[in-house]
Amino acid sequence: MLIKKNKYSELPENQVTDESLYLNRRQFINKSAMIAAVTALPKLAFANNPIPEPDYKELSQSPFSTDEELTPFDDITSYNNFYEFGTDKSDPAKYATNFPDKSESWPIIIDGECDKPGEYTYDDLIKPFTLEERIYRLRCVEGWSMVIPWVGFSLADLLKQAQPSSKAKFVEFTTLYNPQQMPGQQRQVLQWPYVEGLRIDEAMNPLSLLAVGLYGKELLGQNGAPIRLVTPWKYGFKSIKSIVQIRFVEKMPVSSWMRAGPSEYGFYSNVNPNVSHPRWSQTRERRIGDLLKRETHMFNGYQEQVAHLYTGMDLKRNF
Repeated sequence: MLIKKNKYSELPENQVTDESLYLNRRQFINKSAMIAAVTALPKLAFANNPIPEPDYKELSQSPFSTDEELTPFDDITSYNNFYEFGTDKSDPAKYATNFPDKSESWPIIIDGECDKPGEYTYDDLIKPFTLEERIYRLRCVEGWSMVIPWVGFSLADLLKQAQPSSKAKFVEFTTLYNPQQMPGQQRQVLQWPYVEGLRIDEAMNPLSLLAVGLYGKELLGQNGAPIRLVTPWKYGFKSIKSIVQIRFVEKMPVSSWMRAGPSEYGFYSNVNPNVSHPRWSQTRERRIGDLLKRETHMFNGYQEQVAHLYTGMDLKRNF
């Protein structure tokens, strides 16, 4: 299938929602008497926020996609957790406008317990794969959620090419470390570079996606450009951004959030409404753009695809 890719373009500044305006709008509509009067606001906002011209065209459609209403492009690209650029939701859009530097190549290393390790440019890494659109739910551990139309390819297809050995029990991912480009790394909020991991059967699951775009456009810096992981049954922080290394390892990786708060963040971090975070209940979530909270489902609603991975495990203990 032909994949046509236009020149990368950045999000114009006038499309980025200021965080204070974003939060004030939702704080304003906090009385039930106002609900009926403002229920049309999300649709009106979407109508005034047109979908941008795509960079990727004729994308294959995935059977894993949800048919839920999409979160507007403006919200997806202006309300982000990406601590490499700052801890406020608006910081990534503010500080990642020129990230990554398109004049430089983006090397990605695949190594560890595999028969075919290698170092690839971004273009060479994605060239063998047919890109597809996958519309996934995203659930943040903080209690908010989105529905995002990702563009990407199966993580399993890439990992199989490296031919992992019998010693490969886990896959470890590492984010770029560059404090000059990523000013949030100048502060010790987390131990840099950011590290995440999956058990190898999780990484090989058909839902695991390497995303290079959303809404048909190349990823912007604030969303994890040029390539990021998406595991929709896990909390959003597991979907590591701006990947520079993928390593097959024998022992469970210690992720950055596990180091920062071992009693709060476990290795698996599956969406589980029955296990609360010390600061946030996980039973309900606020879909960005909605007025009312909704019920959170086990594995973020992807039970059919992933529940078998955890058969016999105590998911309250192995959180």
